[in-house]
Amino acid sequence: MMEKETLGEERDAAYSDLGYYIINKLHHVDESVGSKTRRAFLYLAAFPFMDAMAWTHAGILLKHKYSFLVGCASISDVIAQVVFVAILLHSHLECREPLLIPILSLYMGALVRCTTLCLGYYRNIHDIIPDRSGPEMGGEATIRKMLSFWWPLALILATQRISRPIVNLFVSRDLGGSSAATEAVAILTATYPVGHMPYGWLTEIRAVYPAFDKNNPSNKMVNTSSTVTATHIKKFTFVCMALSLTLCFVMFWTPDVSEKILVDIIGVDFAFAELCVVPLRIFSFFPVPVTVRAHLTGWLMTLKKTFVLAPSSVLRIIVLITSLIVLPYLGVHGATLGVGSLLAGFVGESTMVAIAACYVYRKQKKKRNENETATEGEDSAMTDMPQTEEMTDIVEMREENE
Repeated sequence: MMEKETLGEERDAAYSDLGYYIINKLHHVDESVGSKTRRAFLYLAAFPFMDAMAWTHAGILLKHKYSFLVGCASISDVIAQVVFVAILLHSHLECREPLLIPILSLYMGALVRCTTLCLGYYRNIHDIIPDRSGPEMGGEATIRKMLSFWWPLALILATQRISRPIVNLFVSRDLGGSSAATEAVAILTATYPVGHMPYGWLTEIRAVYPAFDKNNPSNKMVNTSSTVTATHIKKFTFVCMALSLTLCFVMFWTPDVSEKILVDIIGVDFAFAELCVVPLRIFSFFPVPVTVRAHLTGWLMTLKKTFVLAPSSVLRIIVLITSLIVLPYLGVHGATLGVGSLLAGFVGESTMVAIAACYVYRKQKKKRNENETATEGEDSAMTDMPQTEEMTDIVEMREENE
């Protein structure tokens, strides 16, 4: 259902009046750019289905500790895209429809990734998954259970995906659609992939808890000789965060390093690269909220308490838009405004996730204490029962003697 809705949204964005308003009017682009953008949306209409299929099988593979296979599929995706870009650049498409080159390459990469994951699933996992699972394995996965688990995560992902377009929109409109606005959006476009590089992988920490924590009943399906405790997971998370922070500060705070990355990898000139330094340095602080969010989200996913995560996505959008409105009055504009607002949104989201985790932890602790008290009461009652029966036997023996 999600895939069909997304396909419909992309078709609407391509040809409807709403799509024209969002792309052409709100972003202040000319008719040529707007037409090409809407046509690109149309070409990409089938991509969400392939992506959803790939992520569905990737999740099952990660659950059964096949993370290496998932990683190989992702690398194959990138390699396939690079190869097909190189091939298509030498075809007639470069002159007739250059827009199709990245789109077709994206489709081919997704096809390779989806095929790899599906083959890995059917070869390694499909035959060992039971048709039914009892209470000791977490119970039956009903549609209601799956929807209640899925919708907060889908809401979070939707707000994360919409954050960057919102930032681009506000940054462009803040500068009045001038040449400075175009330059600011271009700086954001260049800094997003570079800034995301040292910390983006931290998001996958959320898969560690569900895969290894022994409190998850469904982990009983997976036979493993090694024991991974919550302490191990916390130490692993901390090491990942420390490594990411180190990479960020080395890449973005060491003189001339970030400029060299932008010039040599992204392909911009040195003057433009200098304008990207400050936004990239703001990206250095992203690893902390991203790690907190990923670690606690994984723990809550293990407990199937994802409903408490829903408010974090709402708070993220509120903080993001508030920052985009308030910071210009403090003299912050351009790409710095965009990245700074993104950081504020991340901090607000991770703070709400931490509050939700504390709430769940306190409820669990209270429930555990009540269970322990009830257990102690039952043990005490069981201990007293033999004494009562023994006294009854003594009284009966006395009566017989008399």
